[in-house]
Amino acid sequence: MKNTKKLKALAAERRAVSVPGAANGMFARVIEDLGFDAVYATGAGIANMSLGAPDVGLTTVTEVAKAVSDMAEAVDLPIIVDADTGFGNAVNTVRTVRLLERAGASAIQIEDQVFPKKCGHFSGKAVVRQSEMVQKIHAAVDSRQDDDLMIIARTDARAVEGLDAAIARAHAYIEAGADMTFVEAPQDFEELARIGRDLPVPQVANIVFGGGTPDPGRDTLAENGFGFVLYANAALQAALRASREVLGALKEDGSLDRVGSRLASFEERQATVDKATWDALEERYNDD
Repeated sequence: MKNTKKLKALAAERRAVSVPGAANGMFARVIEDLGFDAVYATGAGIANMSLGAPDVGLTTVTEVAKAVSDMAEAVDLPIIVDADTGFGNAVNTVRTVRLLERAGASAIQIEDQVFPKKCGHFSGKAVVRQSEMVQKIHAAVDSRQDDDLMIIARTDARAVEGLDAAIARAHAYIEAGADMTFVEAPQDFEELARIGRDLPVPQVANIVFGGGTPDPGRDTLAENGFGFVLYANAALQAALRASREVLGALKEDGSLDRVGSRLASFEERQATVDKATWDALEERYNDD
């Protein structure tokens, strides 16, 4: 079964599938090795890890497409891609969907923030007119080559216009053709439950460690109609903490002895990047 169809079937089950985020091929491999069903190409993670910059709309569609292509080459998992605002207007969204679908996306998430956007858990966000976002969704739906490629419509209106307005926008986006909706940054479990109850298509929840949305757990989210639960930057946050601790010890001690237990072994590192397969190819094509 093709990955787009697999992902669509997973969403329809509404069992709150945990989807960790990755910004590169290696993290995508770890996610696949651990048995997850899908990977999220995180826009914030790509900005943080590739540019060393915050999630404030600095990445371009070609940078995101390159990261998605790297992940698609590394793993055989469906990839949900954070496409920010579609990187412009409805016409820009056409090109965005075409590029990301060719790069290997199984779902493309587009949001209704004003460009340049901000992380969904930052303050000071603004949203475009509902009618403008509706046209972006029409453009995305019309541009996909594979009808099973899901268009996920995210609204950030909760922080700007309130929950009622956010749910009303989500209804409009569903009517425009969105396969799933994603009401970003609800403040408590009651809001999460209402989102799942009031909207007819499977929902996406985004759990940011330290962010504004509580984590009630997979079972509770499944009971309330959520299809996917994003943990977009858990791997990034873990890697950042570990690298600071390990490199801090190296700076202080001039040695890794104190933190050796925090490091993956040489063998684990090579297994993660599937070196054995490349060794076999080298042997196969050896001309000696």
